[in-house]
Formats: sequence, C-alpha cells, structure tokens
Amino acid sequence: MSTVERFTGKVAFITGAARGQGRAEAVRLAQEGADIIAVDICRKLSSTSYEGSTPEDLAETVRLVEKEGRRIVATQTDIRDFDALSAALTAGVEQLGRLDVVIANAGICSAANSWEITPEQWQETIDVNLTGTFHTAKAAIPILIEQGTGGCIIMISSVAGIRGLPFVGHYVASKHGMVGLAKTMANELGQYNIRVNTVHPNGVDTGMKLTDIIPFMQEHANTLAPIFMNPLPEVISQPEDIANAVAWLASDEARHVTGIQLPIDLGNLTR
Repeated sequence: MSTVERFTGKVAFITGAARGQGRAEAVRLAQEGADIIAVDICRKLSSTSYEGSTPEDLAETVRLVEKEGRRIVATQTDIRDFDALSAALTAGVEQLGRLDVVIANAGICSAANSWEITPEQWQETIDVNLTGTFHTAKAAIPILIEQGTGGCIIMISSVAGIRGLPFVGHYVASKHGMVGLAKTMANELGQYNIRVNTVHPNGVDTGMKLTDIIPFMQEHANTLAPIFMNPLPEVISQPEDIANAVAWLASDEARHVTGIQLPIDLGNLTR
C-alpha cells in the first residue's frame, strides 16, 4: 500500500473498472485516499473475440477498494448509454459528496485488415472507445464546473492513438479521435482549472486477449517485429504500471500538465 495520500478527500470516477487497468486505477487511487465511483458493462460485446468482464469482477473491485478503507459506488452501466451513465455518475456524486478525477478507461478491440473490418466491428469500437469517452467527459464536466474547484480528466488511449498499428484500423481511429477530443477539451476547460490528458500504453496484461490478431502476427512476423518491439526488455506492462502513472497525472504534482499525450509504452513509440 502506498504511504502517500495525494487523494485524501477526493472522489474518482472510473469507467471499465471491473478488471484490468480500471480496477488497478481504482485500487491505486483508493490506496492514496480517494473514494471511487466505478462503472462497467460487465458482459461480452458482440464484436470482440475475448470474454467480457463479469458482475463478479466488479464485485472484486468493490472488495479491493473497501479493503483499503475507502468507499465505492459501483454499477453495471453501458457507457454508450449517456442517460444511464450520467445517472450512475450523479448517484455516485450524491453518495460520495463530490467529484475530482475522471478516468475514461473503458474500451474494446478486435482485429482485421482495414478493408475487412465489418460495419458492426467499426461501429461498436467507435461507439465504445470514442463516443463512450465523450459521454464520460460530457457527464462529468458540468459537475466539475459547478463545483468550482478544478479537476482532472484522463482518457486512456493507446500507442495506437499516436501511430498507425496494423490490423486494428477501427481501434486506431477511435484512439486517435480521443487525442483530438482531449486536446480540444484541454483548451476549453483550462479556464476552470480542469486538466485533460491522454495516456498511451502499449500492450497491457488485462482480460483483453486478442486471439483474432494472432494469425496476422504469424503471417507478417518479419514486417511487424520492428513495430511491436520495445527498447526496454519487458514485453508487456502490468495494469499497475499504468495505474501508477495515472495516479501521478491525476495528482496535484501534475497540476501544470494539460493537453499532453503521456506514453507508458516501454519505449515503443521511440521506434
């Protein structure tokens, strides 16, 4: 457990909080004193090859946050449904008293050649990753502005939000769109002392096991090796690696940081 408490008296809203990065972010901020509003759809989506999170996963996040002595309000909510998401956030703020940190973490991914992406894959990826992030920010911003005490919005993008990774064109488009949205919001919200940034992991060991990309990787191994190799010796990051950086970016230590794209990528983007 962290001995630093940078979030005492603060409340964080985290989407996709049932497992992986979202859970790690909830636990990390709770260790530093934050209460948590957590949402997750808790089911498999139709265009993805991997299993979705479950209600049991979300219950485990609740247990881990409460183990740190913090309060948590958790609901099964689809971020594509703005009214439901807004209601979940409002209910959480009513119970916990305020809102300070917003982490738009929920996202999905599937794989295909760009011209073979199905309309369903395209639409669901854009709806969850980009529109869902927009909904998250749209629901939270009026609350932050009305409070008048500033705040921080962090959108979890990807190295795919900066470079054109092959076989995930719909994912790349959604993550690039997130960067543009964050930059615009950073300019709009600076006057309210609300910071907006994006975070760009490379591979992270979560429940998103992209088995549908393996055939592409095997077929094009020689071409893809330079793209996916990292200068640092580890192949993949852990959710806690991302959560540690997010905690810094959300803290007052980063109070002069807004509109940036923070890579946590084992050096992948240097290639």
